[in-house]
Amino acid sequence: MPPPKDAPGVSIVQPLCGVEAFSRETLRSIFALDYPNYEVIFCLADADDPIAPLVRGAIEANPQRPARLLIGDDRVSANPKLNNVVKGWKAARHEWVIMADSNVLMPPDYIQRLLARWRPNTGIVCAPPIGSQPKNFGAEIECAFLNTYEARWQYAGEAAGFGFAQGKTMLFRRAILEAGGGVEALGAEIAEDAAATKLIEAQGFHAHLVSRPFQQPLGARRLKDVWSRQLRWARLRRATFPLHFVPEFLTTGLLMIGAAAFAAPEFGLSVWLSVGLAALFWYAAEAFLASIAGWPLSWRSPLAWTVRDAMLPVLWCGAWTGHAVVWRGNAMSVDEPVLGEAASGPPQQM
Repeated sequence: MPPPKDAPGVSIVQPLCGVEAFSRETLRSIFALDYPNYEVIFCLADADDPIAPLVRGAIEANPQRPARLLIGDDRVSANPKLNNVVKGWKAARHEWVIMADSNVLMPPDYIQRLLARWRPNTGIVCAPPIGSQPKNFGAEIECAFLNTYEARWQYAGEAAGFGFAQGKTMLFRRAILEAGGGVEALGAEIAEDAAATKLIEAQGFHAHLVSRPFQQPLGARRLKDVWSRQLRWARLRRATFPLHFVPEFLTTGLLMIGAAAFAAPEFGLSVWLSVGLAALFWYAAEAFLASIAGWPLSWRSPLAWTVRDAMLPVLWCGAWTGHAVVWRGNAMSVDEPVLGEAASGPPQQM
């Protein structure tokens, strides 16, 4: 998608924390966007973070692109990501501001695809992450959650009129966020995307999703890390949108497969045949979605989907029975007060 002739200026604010498996690739992608007028503002809480030399090297290697690295931590909330990004928002020069996680692999038309989804009733445009390049079975399970489960239900929800912001990529119009209290207002909830959803809805706007979401390359993932991340997200959803979270236990494919086993005698089928047919129908539909969307699909995918569906009821129960999460090494509770006091002093520019 070529950029529009009257392309507005865009600021990309990217919080960083640590070196990830594909940090070099994602850094290269943010400087290779096919858009004439954008700046990049990288945000770090700690000057000694190991990602800092890579960021400085990328900035030096791309002098044609306005880019800065800001160091500092504004304690406006219990959310470490929001605290990191506040200085970037305040330093952004343009009306259109994208907050993008550091593990998003941006295609050349990244900005155009976000702007193209903006409508008169839009308050935010987001993109759910699509897991790609899985290198082991743990990453296959991560793909099973991100792609044909979470992205599927998020797009279905938007189509039904229940759009939610997704923190991986968020396009804001500055005036809308400022009218809702500014970037600090995103600290009203433990998750900044939940706060963004409520902020724009209070003004009569809606969250929309980009037509084709962007990749998050995974590499290898440990099973315990996949579990920890999914449990954190489940507890965040339970804490921020409890009524919407309640029916999530119905979304596992095992519910339909179990119903097929229970109803097998009514159709004159053996239990195993009924279960097999139900599983074939459910996961064939999931495979079809992954295929037409161009998402990762392999011989291990059906097993990963089955493991994911077995995990979903346990995650749902864990979301209601626990409060603790670990976010970027920060131990916190999803039910603790979220708003704090801003740290004093300007950020360091490097």
